[in-house]
Amino acid sequence: MAKILINDGIHPTGLKMLEEAGFEVSTTNIPQNELMEKLPAYNAICVRSATKVRQDLIDVCPNLKVIGRGGVGLDNIDVDYAKSKGIKVCNTPAASSRSVAELAFAHLFSISRSLYKSNQEMPTKGNSEFKALKKSYSKGHELAGQTMGIIGFGRIGQETAKMALGLSMKVLAVDPYISSAELKLDIAGQTLNVPVNTVPMDDMLAQADVISLHIPFTGAPVLSNAQFDQMKPGVILINASRGGTVDENALMEALQSGKVTAAGLDVFENEPQPRADLLQHPLVSCSPHIGASTMEAQEKIGIELAEQLIEHLS
Repeated sequence: MAKILINDGIHPTGLKMLEEAGFEVSTTNIPQNELMEKLPAYNAICVRSATKVRQDLIDVCPNLKVIGRGGVGLDNIDVDYAKSKGIKVCNTPAASSRSVAELAFAHLFSISRSLYKSNQEMPTKGNSEFKALKKSYSKGHELAGQTMGIIGFGRIGQETAKMALGLSMKVLAVDPYISSAELKLDIAGQTLNVPVNTVPMDDMLAQADVISLHIPFTGAPVLSNAQFDQMKPGVILINASRGGTVDENALMEALQSGKVTAAGLDVFENEPQPRADLLQHPLVSCSPHIGASTMEAQEKIGIELAEQLIEHLS
């Protein structure tokens, strides 16, 4: 009987699937500094972003067959080394696509109508300065007709594009590995197929009114000073991907100059202690890395992870 350590939690539906498949499952978290001693007893480990599975840990676990990641990114796992040892590494890229895309648009809607600002001021000034606040926040923008640039056109990027198209926005997608995709829009019980071709980064940067990132962190920012210089003045930036994909110093400069009119950020370079000046910036709408944190996404993640573990351990 295979033994599985669920070290960072799993939805009850996924846990039930694993137990009904006959596996011995432990959901008791083992601190990172104790894993070297205790993980060798297990055949599989499931993590989120808190637990790291690096080469030194892999080397002391000869019985390890599967490393599962509940989520999209694999930055906390030495994937290539694990695979070289014959260990299967799996994640759940499809499960959270809708939730992350919806959060990206939550930030975009909030910015386009200044809700993130008015929600801060209304409780303290709404009763005494209602007319002044109304005047201050009466210059919002509709999203229809605007151009959304999407960096990363995988599952989440495509889900984001579908929402943009549904709002009558134009989509310019950038992805070095995908030349085109056919998006299926479900509208009132009908399916509409919309082909989207990707474009070069330079073309997108020059035209986009909104830029949304949906890529993993690969060791260096994708947007830094050179890319901000190419953007249209007044662009809106949304990042619900990974901290580090945007150079935060460059972003602060772009906010200061007006090149970026506002930013919606769910991820940060120094999580879980993001820089205070970015969090407190008056042009930043922020959230604490909750893109996949919906009840629906968590259940989908648990199911997808359980299905893969059952497949690889049976």
